[in-house]
Amino acid sequence: MDDDVSVRESLELMIRSAGWLPELFESAQAFLARPRPTVPSCLVLDVNLPDLNGLDLQTSIGTNRPEMPIIFITGYGDIPLTVRAMKAGAAEFLTKPFEDEVLLRAMVDALEHSRAALAQEQGLHVLRNAYASLTPREREVLAMVVAGRLNKQIAADLSISEITVKAHRGKVMRKMHARSLPDLVKMAAQLPTVSASQS
Repeated sequence: MDDDVSVRESLELMIRSAGWLPELFESAQAFLARPRPTVPSCLVLDVNLPDLNGLDLQTSIGTNRPEMPIIFITGYGDIPLTVRAMKAGAAEFLTKPFEDEVLLRAMVDALEHSRAALAQEQGLHVLRNAYASLTPREREVLAMVVAGRLNKQIAADLSISEITVKAHRGKVMRKMHARSLPDLVKMAAQLPTVSASQS
């Protein structure tokens, strides 16, 4: 995203020749109006835009699109500007003129980061769906199991038999697709609702 048409066009040509499918935006608002991509992507962003400063755009999308790394380009970068962008999570900060290869390498790294972030997000989606399939009682048992409670302690707390606790544990393991107790504990750590119930 750059407010200079010639810069946008030369970047498009370079990116397309590298085998990627670039999308061009002349303003921050045009970019924000586009639906969130579902494939690995990165944003090559000029610091100076006509409607919204690039750093302000970075702030606005940082929490909503963490899977989209930002590579800043600018004609007159200074150290405070660079530091601010990098502290806010920018993948790279390049000052014009820069070699094509430098930008392409930064994009390769950014797209790999995006791919990993999307995979993690998909994994969390599957995990949340598995947790949603548990009954209220199974969720109680899950929270107690990952908190380190023994079957007999869970049975006493819930006023049920140990055999019933074992049955619930078995269902929890199957529904969560957990291979072992440590596996289940790792899964629960990623679910805020379970983590909260342990504290």
